[in-house]
Amino acid sequence: MELKICVVGCGMIGREHIERIQNRIRGAQVVAVCDVVADNVKKGAEIAGAGVATYSDFNEAINDANVNAVLVTTPGQFHKGPVLAAIKAGKPVFCEKPLANEAADCKEVVDAEIASGKHLVQVGFMRRYDRGYRQVKELLDSGKFGAPMVVKCTHRADGVAESYTTAMAVTDTAIHEIDVLPWLINDQWDEVQCIMPKRSAKAHEGLQDPQVMIMKTKSGIVTVLEVNVNCGFGYDINCEVVCENGVVNLPCPSFPTVRYANNISTKIEDNWILRFIDSYDVEIQDWVDHAAKGETAGSSAWDGYVASITADALVKSQTSGTFEKVVTGETPDFYKK
Repeated sequence: MELKICVVGCGMIGREHIERIQNRIRGAQVVAVCDVVADNVKKGAEIAGAGVATYSDFNEAINDANVNAVLVTTPGQFHKGPVLAAIKAGKPVFCEKPLANEAADCKEVVDAEIASGKHLVQVGFMRRYDRGYRQVKELLDSGKFGAPMVVKCTHRADGVAESYTTAMAVTDTAIHEIDVLPWLINDQWDEVQCIMPKRSAKAHEGLQDPQVMIMKTKSGIVTVLEVNVNCGFGYDINCEVVCENGVVNLPCPSFPTVRYANNISTKIEDNWILRFIDSYDVEIQDWVDHAAKGETAGSSAWDGYVASITADALVKSQTSGTFEKVVTGETPDFYKK
């Protein structure tokens, strides 16, 4: 079955996905675009090409008889509506992260998907599709390194906009580690803490940066994550897993090492788009391949809910400074693999 996709949300990420599907993804095409902003619809339609249907109402777009799959790329606070509409219509839906901004909204999506009796939702946490993270997972799953004990991560950015808040260090930045690390080490979060070090002089007024987040799993694995969004030297993602029998480091993207003017240097990526661009292609192709067979892959709606609960606990710890419990309840049988 070829997926005939409606893209709901035609901002920057939406337009990138439209171009990706039309030009690089097999077995799918964008047949409808939707946005409440008329100019966004126009830009999305221009990328999609002749014959694409245009909408301002996501319910009308999703229920278009020519649409059999949905991709949601609106701002996070507007994810729940189109995702629930897609579930109601029985159409597979890819939702960019987060599943929703509020844990209660995520739980509503989970409950609706379970009630439908079909696995329809995939959440766009692209790091599970990054070649480096997949290589690390393969090594850890081999068992030869023994059980993971400590994970050390950095999530650094050159700088952020004035609108970036202290809470966004969790909800927009650390959220990627919150999702990918339990998948990487085959465990679940138990409690989390956020510690505020000395504030960087580069941080704009009102922003606490950097932050150190300590996250413990149910089996006792400890993750130490440095979030530093004003590092000033590039986009720097690192992950080291300390195991019983050895250490596994995340391989960084390859750049030439240059010897010049009495220096040895290696380039660091400028931004997150360039660092993970290939993983987006792999992720969307995997969604298309599975959705065409009535299956889901990647992060589930339940994973999206757990990430939201964990993020809420970390944001709470930003103020309390103490460990906060991650309370999600048992994974529903519907989501157990």
